[in-house]
Amino acid sequence: MRSPRADLAAPRWLVQLLRTDPAPIPWSRIVRAVVGFTVPIAVGYLLGEPAIGALVSAGVLPTVLGDGSWPYAYRAKRLGITVCAAVFGFGLGLVTGADPWLSHPTVVLVAAVSALISAGGNNASFAALQLLVFVTLGTGQAEAGADVLVALACVVTGGVWGLLLALSGWTVHATSPERQAVAQVYIELAAMHSAEGEATSLTARHQLTTAMNTAYDRLLTARSWLSGRDATYRRLLNLLSATTPAVEASVAMVNAGQRAPREVIAHFTDLAAAVLANAPLPAPPTARSATDSADSGAGGPDPADSPEAALYHALTKIDTEQERSRPRRVPWVRRVRDWADSLASGPLTWMAAARLTLCVAVAELVRLTVPLDNSYWITLTVGLVLKPDFGSVFGRAVLRGVGTVAGVGIGAAVLGLGAAQHSVALVAVVAFLSAGLVLGQVRNYGIFSAFVTPLIILQMDLSIGGDWSVVLARLADTVVGCAIVLVFGYLLWPGTRRPQVGGRLADVADTVARYVEVSLGPDADRVEGSRCRRHAYRGLADLRTAFQQLVVEPSPAGRQAAAWWPAIASLEQVTDAATAVAVSVSHGADRPAASDVRLVTAALAELSAAVREQRDPVDVDLPDTDQLAGVADLVDTAFDAVRGPNLTRSKFPFRRRR
Repeated sequence: MRSPRADLAAPRWLVQLLRTDPAPIPWSRIVRAVVGFTVPIAVGYLLGEPAIGALVSAGVLPTVLGDGSWPYAYRAKRLGITVCAAVFGFGLGLVTGADPWLSHPTVVLVAAVSALISAGGNNASFAALQLLVFVTLGTGQAEAGADVLVALACVVTGGVWGLLLALSGWTVHATSPERQAVAQVYIELAAMHSAEGEATSLTARHQLTTAMNTAYDRLLTARSWLSGRDATYRRLLNLLSATTPAVEASVAMVNAGQRAPREVIAHFTDLAAAVLANAPLPAPPTARSATDSADSGAGGPDPADSPEAALYHALTKIDTEQERSRPRRVPWVRRVRDWADSLASGPLTWMAAARLTLCVAVAELVRLTVPLDNSYWITLTVGLVLKPDFGSVFGRAVLRGVGTVAGVGIGAAVLGLGAAQHSVALVAVVAFLSAGLVLGQVRNYGIFSAFVTPLIILQMDLSIGGDWSVVLARLADTVVGCAIVLVFGYLLWPGTRRPQVGGRLADVADTVARYVEVSLGPDADRVEGSRCRRHAYRGLADLRTAFQQLVVEPSPAGRQAAAWWPAIASLEQVTDAATAVAVSVSHGADRPAASDVRLVTAALAELSAAVREQRDPVDVDLPDTDQLAGVADLVDTAFDAVRGPNLTRSKFPFRRRR
């Protein structure tokens, strides 16, 4: 007989916390990580200096953690800044670490500066994290009596070695990341038209949005001082821009429950192959006539304003001839000014800095007052968990603790079997940990923690003569660090558990309203409409990411994010439906009445205001025309979805315009 508890579902936050991202395995990054970490250790053993080799391997850590499939120029800037920040932080930790009354205030000050620097963008944020991590590691090395110059030289050597590996393919495959990004758009188009079932189609459309965002991000940041290579970037950007009408027509078809013919799907895959091979683009398929379709047993091609006809027409426009202007470089002075403005414009960055500084200060106080052996790992745990822009504090603290327990088991097994005393065995273990670290980065933070913990133990602690007791000490340090974060940075921190997601949902609703106005209004502009559509989809994708970070919390904020999740799907469907109408208008259908378009945008504005002000929406009118019926129905659904966080509210009232 089954226990009554056997059918009880696991808590929502726990399910979300333990889920893994089904991202593809990044084989090239795994290879670079394995080579980067193992070669210094192997060379160190060959030269009779395994401790030196382990420390050089530690210097590779920033380049492995910050690596990705971005354009090489962007990758060089990102990793170069990161290595410089890590080296500076490590040197600062080495110099101040011997005196506890100097090192502890230094670490707290660096924590505050690190949080403020994070507001400067993605690259600045990651460099700031490495600054904090390596100043902490530097103090640990100084407390253990490491030679300052030798240790600093090892980390510099490791950083340079990691940079060389990360940029090794630049001269041979200079434009490969950009080509892969553009080709992925065509692959996702083919996948979306091949998908069966509503859920599969929705997932395919999300992947198409991600592919478009990635391609534009890479191409708009890719530049080269070589004119021929820069011309290649421009051609790829022109090709991506010319593909936008095909993307819009495809979304309109899928939204109408249609799929492209097999010849069109095959054409998308041929386009992907041509882009990857830098070959001439294949000729587009010819639109089928009604007679041909009837003879083949398929439904005849739709009228000229149909999504299928629009897709065939869009395929003829995919080329690289239509020039698109590239954005000008933003001067560094302007970037610094924008960063300063962001610090002055709102309290969010300052609140994040205050929280990180408080928790690091508590961690350093614990290190001063509690007799723990070489306990810099407490502060390291606090810094990694509380990084302000890397997701839920609660989720990262729990996963960090669970992952570290698993990592300690791996580390204990390594030491118990004596692998650290045998060069071949240690190199094999480091290779295994390196591969797991990279895989954990793209799949789950807990997996990442399980592999990064024993790796850093081997690099930092065993390089100065650690033994198996070091592993147990790291477990205690991690538990203390996670407890500090959960108590001072989450449970006691004001506003942490209160719902704070409504503002972002309201902003995205405003973005969707703007797209409807620009694409369907009387003064509609095709280019501006496409730009607004991309902006809307990007906002929706970012909102999904933000909500995914919150749903792992058992707090009211997590429950609200879970309850409002259907609202994101409804706004995505509104955007899809508006795209379908815009495509039909661009191919001959009548434009919706301006008054009807205003009703839709006013309804979305009211939805946005109600979410932002935490109130019930007022009565709204929605158009009752066949052309906008789909858009109106989905706006109606979005209103219903928004009332999810408070099920005691009365149903939002609607009044269709007759």
